[in-house]
Amino acid sequence: MKKLIASAIFALGAYALAGSAHAAQCGDVSIAEMNWASAGVAAQVDKIILQNGYGCNVTLVTGDTQPTFTSMNEKGEPDVAPELWVNAVRTALDKAVSEGRLIEAAPLLSDGGVEGWWIPKFLADAHPDIKTVQDALKHPELFPAPEDPSKAAIYNCPSGWNCQISTANLFKALGAEKLGFTLVDTGSAAGLDGSIASAFEKKTGWLGYYWAPTAILGKYDMVRLSFNVPHDKKEWDACTAIQDCANPKVNSYPVSDVYTVVTKAFASKAGIAMDYVKTRKWDNGTVGKVLAWMTDNQGTNEDGAKYFLKTYPDMWTKWVSPEVATKVKASL
Repeated sequence: MKKLIASAIFALGAYALAGSAHAAQCGDVSIAEMNWASAGVAAQVDKIILQNGYGCNVTLVTGDTQPTFTSMNEKGEPDVAPELWVNAVRTALDKAVSEGRLIEAAPLLSDGGVEGWWIPKFLADAHPDIKTVQDALKHPELFPAPEDPSKAAIYNCPSGWNCQISTANLFKALGAEKLGFTLVDTGSAAGLDGSIASAFEKKTGWLGYYWAPTAILGKYDMVRLSFNVPHDKKEWDACTAIQDCANPKVNSYPVSDVYTVVTKAFASKAGIAMDYVKTRKWDNGTVGKVLAWMTDNQGTNEDGAKYFLKTYPDMWTKWVSPEVATKVKASL
């Protein structure tokens, strides 16, 4: 009996030591909490899982794409950028990866960051012939302009954003004005969101620029239309994205690569926690629903992270071991 008790005590002690070793191995971890909602939630999800599931000591630091990448590349901090839109830093990131300073882990957004022209799903269901932007332009009567219903409307990207230029060039390339359309400037992201909400409330047609993942697409069911051509990067860089390009051609928006990027130092010290960072990813639809919940409930990034972990266990428990999942669930 004494031998059994001694064996049990030894086993428990070994388990505790192993847990302490994992925590010590992971150690202090700094995570960039970027200043947009989806990235902020991702940072909080990582904090909860790494801290409660792996015993890491996590600190969140304010971040944005360019300054966070520069700091990681030059100073080795923060340790983790959960949602880095890498197209903006692709050349420098490739160099940092090849020289061993940074590591690309999982593509956080499994379907990438997407932009395009969208219509409400209720309209797409009622008009199954509308599959492309060109199809939509054949039906100006379905998309009345807010100030002048005798004209059709295409809603532009918010003022001052780069996408305002590309949308205007595509409007021109498609000959939309000759087809009875006007390009509507809503002035801000809030104005653009309001135009979509109004269309759903009134069940009227809406056609315009939007992007994902976002709260508005989590709340309202929209369909992204094809431009019926592949993305031409050379044309995009030379004309589509250039202010007042003289002769724009029809083009498709690029899909943005969105990865988790970590420092080599984190990868070396994190142990099994690195397996989590290399595995976890989520889709735009799920992110959109979380962001919509946050909007409706005035939730913080932390609130959104806890809502995700409580609502979508079938997704995130696949990223971790059963033991880690149990610890995380107990912390919520």
